Amino acid sequence: MIAGAAALLLLGWLFGASLWVLAAIAAALVIVINRFLASTWTNCSIASRAGGDAELKVGEILPVDVSITNQSRVPVFWLLVEDLLPRWATVHDPPTLEVDGDRVAVLLLWPGQTHHLKYQIKCRRRGYFQIGPTVLETGDLMGLYRRYRVGAQPQYVTVLPKVVELTDYEIGSRRPMGEIRMRDNVMEDPTRLRGIRRWEPGDPMRRVHWSATARTGVLHSKVYEPSSIAGATLVVDLHCDTNPVRNEPIRTDLAITTAVSIANSLHEQSQPFALISNGRDAADRIRQEGWSGDHRVRDHARQSAQMLEASDRIRPVVVDLGRGAVHLQQLRRTLARLERTDAMSLGQLLTETESRISSETTLIAIFQMASEETLSALIGFSRRGRAVAAIINTFDINDYGALAGPLIAANIPTFHLAAEGGIAELCRSVHLRTA
Repeated sequence: MIAGAAALLLLGWLFGASLWVLAAIAAALVIVINRFLASTWTNCSIASRAGGDAELKVGEILPVDVSITNQSRVPVFWLLVEDLLPRWATVHDPPTLEVDGDRVAVLLLWPGQTHHLKYQIKCRRRGYFQIGPTVLETGDLMGLYRRYRVGAQPQYVTVLPKVVELTDYEIGSRRPMGEIRMRDNVMEDPTRLRGIRRWEPGDPMRRVHWSATARTGVLHSKVYEPSSIAGATLVVDLHCDTNPVRNEPIRTDLAITTAVSIANSLHEQSQPFALISNGRDAADRIRQEGWSGDHRVRDHARQSAQMLEASDRIRPVVVDLGRGAVHLQQLRRTLARLERTDAMSLGQLLTETESRISSETTLIAIFQMASEETLSALIGFSRRGRAVAAIINTFDINDYGALAGPLIAANIPTFHLAAEGGIAELCRSVHLRTA
């Protein structure tokens, strides 16, 4: 357009056509004014976000407040404002993030005026979400220029998984002299005297109750209560092949809820717990830069404001063995951020992390599907003296039976996790199946 205006001006001078000269001058003024307005409106529109990173529970509401201010002496006649949300978090029914209010607005801002874009987000499921940033679009009055800019920086929200109170926890390791009493007499604890009985052939002499023997003149033996260490290492499988898309997000969230509920039960008993997973930490996907700058194409502005959709990290996610409220909160945050990935299968994960799995805790594997490699790894742990239990996260009883058969044959406790309602009785039922 600048070249066209210059050509009109040159022709007017050459042929003495004053009308052409006036047309060229008018065109040049229109171009300059519109370019000035587009540039000014872009630079003077400043967006800022109230509040920072947040940590919520499932079902809680996050208020969002983005203020847009015109810092110039020139009115901004139009400004399109959009606060971005992850698309995948809004496609389900009901959506993962339910928006109440408008996060897109077209504004007219007078000099010094501030407009607040307010809406609320109801967090329906656990996860790690990027709220924002705010993308601004403006331009001149004639549509000759368009400008796109990333405004307010985003905030990151961690939605913690739900915790289900377990009625009891009775999965113990094979280490005697522990903190909890067991129902079966696999290992008796010599520090817990339950009573006495008449001596029977085969009873060792160290179990003779000499006081009762002297008082009655008949040999009596001590009877001890069985006990065990109740700690657990939770192994959560989040590989894409064994966690198919058709089951998402229900089955994955069910596995996460189960893991955090078991950890919470162990915490209440002051027992140690750990976490190992082949999932991906959602924080690894965050793009660290690209929140500011002008973009000539709107898609580029949106892309620069999005979280990364892929990650090449293949390192397992590990929360080492520990106990206490701080350790539980760390494990809960880690579980909240876990996502499916295609990096490492469950069998490979067990092989990779065997040295980090404590022999004094029960290895509890939570999975939907399992290959022969995975089943062999779990059976191998059991044969090497480790306490192993399996929670099979599937709705179909036939799928459960096919996976549980080899594990039951190897004396590995198994449990069918069909729905959230079965979590409360989970660990109690696992123990009773092996009693």
